[in-house]
Amino acid sequence: MTSQQEVYRFLEDRFACALACTECARVCALRASLAETEGPEDQESLRRRGITCAEVCDATCRMLSDQAAQDEARLRSEVERCRAVCLEGAHVFDADPRGEEAARACRACALACSAFLATLG
Repeated sequence: MTSQQEVYRFLEDRFACALACTECARVCALRASLAETEGPEDQESLRRRGITCAEVCDATCRMLSDQAAQDEARLRSEVERCRAVCLEGAHVFDADPRGEEAARACRACALACSAFLATLG
C-alpha cells in the first residue's frame, strides 16, 4: 500500500517536472525563434533542436497536468523521452555561445524528469 507521504512526493515531483518542462519549452521556443534570425546552416540545427525540445516538453507537461493520466508505463515512457530530448538539447545548446540559458533550462528539466521517475520506482 502507498503511504500518504509517497502520494504527496509523487504529486510534488510531478508538479516540479511539469513546471520545468514548461520553462524549458518557453526557453527553447525563444531560442528557436532567435536562431531563425541569426542566419546560416549552423543555426538551423539550433532552431530544429529548440522546436523539438519545446514540443516534447509541452507534450510532457500536458500529460503530467492531466489528472486522468495515471497509466504509469505511458507516463514513464513520456518522461524518459523528455529527459533524453532535454539532455540532447543541452548538449547542442552548449555549442552555441548564446545557448547558455537554453542549455541550463534543458538540464534543469532533465533533472526534474529524473526526480519524478524516481518516485515511480
